[in-house]
Amino acid sequence: MELDPLILSRIQFAFVVSFHAIFPVFTIGLASFIAVLEALAFKTQNPAWVKLSAFWTKVFAVVFGMGVVSGIVMSFQFGTNWSNFAQASANFLGPMLSYEVVTAFFLEAAFLGVLLFGRDKVPAGVHLFAAIMVATGTFISSFWILSANSWMHTPAGIDFRDGVFYVTSWSEAIFNPSFPYRFTHMVLASFLTGSFVVAGVSAWYLLCKREVEANRRALSMSLWLILIVAPTQAVVGDFHGLNTLEHQPMKVAAMEGNWNTSRNVPLLLFAIPDQASQTNHFEVGIPSLASFILTHEWDGEVPGLNEVAVEEQPPVAVVFWSFRVMVGLGLLMILFAVAGLVLRAGGRYWQTPWFLQGLRFMSLTPFVAVLAGWFVTEIGRAPWLVQGLMSHSEAVTPSLTGGMALFSLIGYIVVYALVFSAGVYYLMRVLYVGMENEEIDREYEADRPKRPFSAAHVPFDIDDNSTHKPLNQGGH
Repeated sequence: MELDPLILSRIQFAFVVSFHAIFPVFTIGLASFIAVLEALAFKTQNPAWVKLSAFWTKVFAVVFGMGVVSGIVMSFQFGTNWSNFAQASANFLGPMLSYEVVTAFFLEAAFLGVLLFGRDKVPAGVHLFAAIMVATGTFISSFWILSANSWMHTPAGIDFRDGVFYVTSWSEAIFNPSFPYRFTHMVLASFLTGSFVVAGVSAWYLLCKREVEANRRALSMSLWLILIVAPTQAVVGDFHGLNTLEHQPMKVAAMEGNWNTSRNVPLLLFAIPDQASQTNHFEVGIPSLASFILTHEWDGEVPGLNEVAVEEQPPVAVVFWSFRVMVGLGLLMILFAVAGLVLRAGGRYWQTPWFLQGLRFMSLTPFVAVLAGWFVTEIGRAPWLVQGLMSHSEAVTPSLTGGMALFSLIGYIVVYALVFSAGVYYLMRVLYVGMENEEIDREYEADRPKRPFSAAHVPFDIDDNSTHKPLNQGGH
């Protein structure tokens, strides 16, 4: 069987990007949470805020380190697997990535060490400022990356001549039509991810009766933020969908499983898209609701996939179901936000076992929702790498063979499996130890190296019989 280098290259890039995406989407939200905790600690001098900030900074250090390692790999693929695209887009993407390094990476690098290792070594105000600068750096980084990626979906401010993109307007290229919606959507997703992880971990500790006062405060903060952000994300998602309908109608058609341009299009709750037959099987839907959501008119016209040739249609089944996973999990997040508001009466939100157990489960759902959203965004653009201008087949490296692509794909999978299984294991150790044993921090403070993972303060092979309280305390 002949190996297709294009398919393998797409799988490889999807694997690496998906693996990387789960880390920054968490650290962006967590960095802001830590900055707020530092501000509360600075203002109130309450030990609970200090303890929370110190603990979540350890978690941030581990996740940030894993995100840096996974992110470095992505840039190599532009040269190895997508050299035609790298050469064609260098006039725009080259400066964009440089801006990200100069304005965001340098900012984070300058203040990250102060945040991770400067507590009790610099004035409290300086430590707070470092936390704010690290959080700011994560937003600046996401600004440039989302702008570059959005440009590939809605290219603007460029002239495409002789297979090369020339920038004619930097403002139009950077602030391309889809960027404001996609940037806002991703920032809110980061806040949701950070909030649900904090809520889930805090719920876990509360079930085990560990550091009840500190974790009750963290849970309360995260639930308030979820109550605000989850419904807001739904509204922003609606505006994002309208923008996508205008600029990438075939992506929307795939999301809705709509094959023929028509009015009164139902919102399909379930269907099995059959791209070979250009139809759906076993449809279950709500009449006219898709037309209303997309056009704000009950009889609004929704484009169909048959407006383009089959080879120009995205893989419909993947886009269709990924979209429903994302939306379904978003609705579940709103449900938990409302439940948290109801349970605030009498302080039941931190004493109701079923709710706390549910939050433990929900701590994983934002990552699934983010990946599902990325699948919709990126796969829904196919077969275009730069919408309407350059296809995947035109962008792939001409000399790349199927064997070479398969070898590198297997290599990435093996290395990532080893490195990140160890990283996740270590992160679990940090959560297991919790925030009780400050003596462990002091014991390893003097001789530990000053790099992100070491900021977690927890030995990789710490004895389970150490003085911290086990998580199964109290029967949980």
